[in-house]
Amino acid sequence: MAAVWQQVLAVDARYNAYRTPTFPQFRTQYIRRRSQLLRENAKAGHPPALRRQYLRLRGQLLGQRYGPLSEPGSARAYSNSIVRSSRTTLDRMEDFEDDPRTLGARGHRRSVSRGSYQLQAQMNRAVYEDRPPGSVVPTSVAEASRAMAGDTSLSENYAFAGMYHVFDQHVDEAVPRVHFANDDRHRLACCSLDGSISLCQLVPAPPTVLHVLRGHTRGVSDFAWSLSNDILVSTSLDATMRIWASEDGRCIREIPDPDGAELLCCTFQPVNNNLTVVGNAKHNVHVMNISTGKKVKGGSSKLTGRVLALSFDAPGRLLWAGDDRGSIFSFLFDMATGKLTKAKRLVVQEGSPVTSISARSWVSREARDPSLLINACLNKLLLYRVVDNEGTLQLKRSFPIEQSSHPVRSIFCPLMSFRQGACVVTGSEDMCVHFFDVERAAKAAVNKLQGHSAPVLDVSFNCDESLLASSDASGMVIVWRREQK
Repeated sequence: MAAVWQQVLAVDARYNAYRTPTFPQFRTQYIRRRSQLLRENAKAGHPPALRRQYLRLRGQLLGQRYGPLSEPGSARAYSNSIVRSSRTTLDRMEDFEDDPRTLGARGHRRSVSRGSYQLQAQMNRAVYEDRPPGSVVPTSVAEASRAMAGDTSLSENYAFAGMYHVFDQHVDEAVPRVHFANDDRHRLACCSLDGSISLCQLVPAPPTVLHVLRGHTRGVSDFAWSLSNDILVSTSLDATMRIWASEDGRCIREIPDPDGAELLCCTFQPVNNNLTVVGNAKHNVHVMNISTGKKVKGGSSKLTGRVLALSFDAPGRLLWAGDDRGSIFSFLFDMATGKLTKAKRLVVQEGSPVTSISARSWVSREARDPSLLINACLNKLLLYRVVDNEGTLQLKRSFPIEQSSHPVRSIFCPLMSFRQGACVVTGSEDMCVHFFDVERAAKAAVNKLQGHSAPVLDVSFNCDESLLASSDASGMVIVWRREQK
C-alpha cells in the first residue's frame, strides 16, 4: 500500500476508538473494510498530489467530527494494532514467517519503540505538569475520551452492584488464572489445578460453561488467549504445553517442555502469536514456535529460580520474567529471529517470589511513564517505572495488600485512559479484591470487593470494564457487575 494510503488508514484507525464504543466488533470490521478499500485505491495509481489532498481532507473531516488528532506517531501504531487484531493468528504467523523484514512496514510496533522510554517519559511529564491540578487526561482529546466511558467520578467508575454470576465447576482445586478474551465482553476462560480449563459464556443469561478442556494430567498453571481469540495456549505441571481451538475446545497440539520440567507460566509474543514464551521449574525461559512445536534457536535463558511470571511490553521488544527468588529479569527480544538477550536484573527482595508482572505503556494519557505492576509476596502491590529501553525498573509507589505465600496476580484497568482516575486491581490473601488509584497521593484505595472464602489469586476485566472476574484458592470464580449510572 502506498505510504499516503497507510497514513490515511492510520488516521482512520486512530479515530476508530471513538466509533460505537459499546460495539468493539463493529470497529474491527470497519477498519478491516477501510484497509481493503485503501489497498484497492493504491492499485489504481492516483497521482501523489490527489492522494495527499485526500489525506488532508479526511483528517479535517474527522477532526471536525471528533476533535483534533494528537500524537501522529502513536496513531500509526494504534492503527496497525487494530488491523492486526482483525486477522486470525494464522494470518499473522504467515506474515512473520514470509518476510520478517516487513515488520517495519506492516507491524504496528516499530513506530512505538523507535523513541526511547526516557524521551516518552519526559514528554509525558512535561504535558502533565503544564495542566492545572486535578486534571484527568493530559491530551487534547480528553473530553472525547471521557465521553466514551462516561464522565463519572472515580468512585462511580469502580462501584459494583454485586455478583453477576458464580462459577464453581472447579471447586476444591485452586483457579490460579482467569481471563476474558481480548476485546470481548462476555467470553471468559479459567484454568484450574484439577488439570482442566473452562471456557464460559456470560450472555445470553444464564451464563454457561461452553467447553471444559481436558488433556493435561496435572494442574494447569497458566494460559493465554491469542490476539484474535482463535486459540489458547496452556502450561501445566505435567511438563507440557497445549494449544487449544477456542471454538470447539479441541486440543490442536501437545508440546513437551524442552527440559522436561513443570511449566509454570506462559505468554504470547504480542506481534507474532506464532511464538509463545514459557517459564519452567528448572529456572529456564524458552521461546516456543507453536506451529512446529520446537524451541526457537537462541530463544532460551536461565534465571536464578523457578520462573513464575512473564510479561511483554506493548511493542513486543522487551520481556520481563520473575522468579521465586525475588528477581525480575528484562530481556531484549529480537523480532526477526525470536532470540532473547538478557539485559537487566532487579532483586525486588531476596527470597520473595515474584508471582505477577503486568506491563502498561502509558505514553499519552493519564500516567506519565511506561510501567510494570508487580506482586512479590511482600504484603504490597508494587508499581515500577520503566526508565530505559533495556527494561530498567525504578520503584514508583506501593499499595498495601495481604500477600505472603500465594501466587496472587494484579492488572491495570483497560479503560484507565478514558475514565477518571488511573486504577489497578489486585487479588489478596485477605479474600478481597482491591482497587487502587495510582495517581492519588493519599488514600489510594478506591474499592474493596468481598465475597470470596479463600485467597483471591487472579482478577480480569472485560474490554469495557462492565464485568470483573476474580478467582480464588478454593476454586470459585466470581463475576462482578459494575454499577451502571
